[in-house]
Amino acid sequence: MPRPTVAQLTYGSCTVIFSTLAMLLLSQTSSGPGIAVIVVAAVALGVLVAMTVPTPKSSRTLVAHSVPSNSAGPPGSRPEPVAVSAPAAAPVAVPVPVSVPASVPVSVAAPEPVREHTAP
Repeated sequence: MPRPTVAQLTYGSCTVIFSTLAMLLLSQTSSGPGIAVIVVAAVALGVLVAMTVPTPKSSRTLVAHSVPSNSAGPPGSRPEPVAVSAPAAAPVAVPVPVSVPASVPVSVAAPEPVREHTAP
């Protein structure tokens, strides 16, 4: 199951909050079971709204509109869309682990740091 988008979380949360307030104000209920029913209905409505928010669709095909010419049709008509394939992605360099033999002893390669005072 995909994770919810920011728009789905926002719309669902706002729906729950505002629908709960509206139903509580309109029903003027003060009993526990009445408030529980309103809260359950508001959460169900919020989930419904969050599920119906359109999600962005990833598309690998770009659509380019053709340039209208004078003989294309009547003035004001829309040109037909033309499918254009997306350019290929550049190759990505992946680091490869390489073992390097130690030709210098560790005691020489990593000396103790120099601790000198710097000029003020």
